[in-house]
Amino acid sequence: MAYFIQQLINGLTLGSIYGLIAIGYTMVYGIIGMINFAHGDIFMVGSFIALIAIVILGISGATPFLLLVLALLLVLLIAMTLTSVWGWTVERVAYRPLRGSFRLAPLITAIGMSIVLQNLVQVAQGARVKPLQPIVTGGYAIMEQDGFVVQLSNIQIIIIVATFVLMVGFTLLINRTSLGRAQRACEQDAKMAALLGINVDRTISLTFLMGAALAAVAGMMFLLFYGVIDFYIGFQAGVKAFTAAVLGGIGSLPGAMLGGLLIGLIETFWSGYGPIEYKDVAAFSILAITLIFLPSGLLGRPEVEKV
Repeated sequence: MAYFIQQLINGLTLGSIYGLIAIGYTMVYGIIGMINFAHGDIFMVGSFIALIAIVILGISGATPFLLLVLALLLVLLIAMTLTSVWGWTVERVAYRPLRGSFRLAPLITAIGMSIVLQNLVQVAQGARVKPLQPIVTGGYAIMEQDGFVVQLSNIQIIIIVATFVLMVGFTLLINRTSLGRAQRACEQDAKMAALLGINVDRTISLTFLMGAALAAVAGMMFLLFYGVIDFYIGFQAGVKAFTAAVLGGIGSLPGAMLGGLLIGLIETFWSGYGPIEYKDVAAFSILAITLIFLPSGLLGRPEVEKV
């Protein structure tokens, strides 16, 4: 039982990171109906920006608590701001010029942007992994059984709580603000939204900015939790987050978060109780089985074509 609870905690932590990235996928798809395959690499860029900021500020595990909190908040603000610029750039370069083109063109361009970001970071930072000494340390012993102690670390608490707060905040933003109404209007009919006075270009750009900011949060959490990053983590996490978005229901924010949590739990429990080499096979198999019976995902809504 203790081992099960520990894997549950680990799965929720990993799933929270996947969920934050998946929200960026589902927000972009919900408005323009296209998948931003460069989003995983935006997450990678955010983690590198956070690492550079931490090194420049000289943050370490020995930093006094209050100063550490303020410094990490500053790092998060820097990472979200600069990563949002990258997200805006992807939208302007890869999507806006091709918005009226055939649907495959923006997809190919987004994949190209993904490769560009990977190689740019590889050239600028090197191909070797970048380690980071633990900064947020400490935790709590939840229970003990047969000599096995269930640990809940402080960084895991931060990741899970931050994910929940951001999920609630973005849901309220989409449902109860003028920007959210504009996004939902663009999702339903961009041309009609433009005729009603909504600035469609600005709404789409802001959506990319918001998705990139969430990816930066996920990148910083990933860095603090695992303590090691490289230029390739964006591809791996991006594929998992895209899978989570599809599993939960592409276009649904709660679905993206639910899908991220499920993918994280599947990976963690499979690694804990089965051969770790097949954890990805297990995750994608569950996705395939779900889509056979629920083609729109767990919380997705089937598209109704108006005639």
